[in-house]
Amino acid sequence: MLQKKYRAIGLMSGTSLDGLDIALCDFYFFNKNWSFKIEKGKTFDYSKYWKSQLENAPNLNGFELTALHVNFGKLIADRILEFIDLQNEEIDLIASHGHTVFHNPSEGINLQIGKAEVIATHTGITTISDFRSLDISLGGQGAPLVPIGDELLFTKYDFCLNLGGFANISFTKNNKRIAFDICPVNILINHYVKKFKLNSIGYDKNGEIAQQGAVNNKLLLELNSIKFYKKLPPKSLGKEWLEKEVIPIINNFNLKTEDLLRTIYEHVAIQIFNVVKNNSGKSLLITGGGTYNNFLIKLIKQKIDSQKKKVEITIPNKEIIDFKEALIFAFLGVLKRRNEINCLASVTGAKHDNCGGKIVELIEAPLYSHHPIIAFATKRGSGGKE
Repeated sequence: MLQKKYRAIGLMSGTSLDGLDIALCDFYFFNKNWSFKIEKGKTFDYSKYWKSQLENAPNLNGFELTALHVNFGKLIADRILEFIDLQNEEIDLIASHGHTVFHNPSEGINLQIGKAEVIATHTGITTISDFRSLDISLGGQGAPLVPIGDELLFTKYDFCLNLGGFANISFTKNNKRIAFDICPVNILINHYVKKFKLNSIGYDKNGEIAQQGAVNNKLLLELNSIKFYKKLPPKSLGKEWLEKEVIPIINNFNLKTEDLLRTIYEHVAIQIFNVVKNNSGKSLLITGGGTYNNFLIKLIKQKIDSQKKKVEITIPNKEIIDFKEALIFAFLGVLKRRNEINCLASVTGAKHDNCGGKIVELIEAPLYSHHPIIAFATKRGSGGKE
């Protein structure tokens, strides 16, 4: 019989390198509905060394990347042990997003580092990772994965918008969950703040720099004309796309940095507005690091409020803003543990819904063994239920 309550740790490392988010969460299944509670959460900032390591990961050779995969797993395990006293907690599982190095689903390529076997052995807790690979093998994008959590945990909102390295959104259309990446956000803004050394923190706090600039309409037109925005879902974005399709356009313009950033902000607000405008819904939940950028939120609200149909925008409490993605990855791990669908074909474009992820758990050795050793049991996702 399946459990009715689970305690899980969720881990999230995003493309903007804001840090490693860790959330300890409780999940309850009652009357065919899920509810949750975030017991505690913490973001561990990356040191300059680790930021450099993760940024440079795509350029490493095979041996170096394998070593980073192991060492990042050790870092994750160390942070978990700092985060919580495991001796006083009964944890059912750890679910790790890992850190994305490559994401090119059209070629069947995906790599997220942070070795699960290392995390499991250092913490002694069953660890689930590699949530994208099965979906990509089934012809899907392998992303976004959060919408199953939006659908089952955040049912009161018509739209769930996340402002991270990239903006992504999910909502129900024709009785199916639809979700996709909208456009780059923090990953693009941070790139230019760092490139021009505009401050010491590496990001535009509250949009203070962008507010000093003016929109360049020629650059805005070119950005809004990028082919990706006309493509129908399912669709997802990655760093490779950004470097190939977006940054070269911006670099062709010789603008003041304030004007450049102001134009990027306008572009982001327009792309988000277009999605909300063209789909039905009356309530919008906004989470992710970009939620703290007051100027960006102001622009998005202005655009959405300018339309005839009213959409109520909700900015939740800090706990949900900071740890919603870590929460949902913990939930994906719970669904995987229950062998239930945790990845939706309507979102990713895969052949069918699936139950993705690799489970690494520590089990006692067989009875016929003469030595009290610990053995690995590694399980990969099945095709799931259609």
